Amino acid sequence: MKYLLDPLVKHYADFSGRANRKQFWLYALWLCVVYIVIGILSAALGEKAGNAVIVLVWLALIVPNLAMIVRRLHDTDRSGWWVLISFLPLIGGLILFVFEVLPGTPGENRFGSQPQN
Repeated sequence: MKYLLDPLVKHYADFSGRANRKQFWLYALWLCVVYIVIGILSAALGEKAGNAVIVLVWLALIVPNLAMIVRRLHDTDRSGWWVLISFLPLIGGLILFVFEVLPGTPGENRFGSQPQN
């Protein structure tokens, strides 16, 4: 639960610092579980109410999701502006995925010290 709650509570809109691979991917795993539960809930509520729930959850989570991606990019010693590459059709998302999979820079970089697990 720590990996889901820390980005949502402690670092909701914190675009500074670094997030290592473990923090990032466990947060992504928790988000997948949350989205599956929301999908099941929205299907049970019906089309209109279900769509409203999905939109509300998406709006609530867009800022911490972007902040986590930016902190992950910082760990690989890249600027957070690299997140905009995802707007390129097909190849942009793939490039961003590769950046998220790459190991972070060891020790300190221009965005701070190496994050602890």
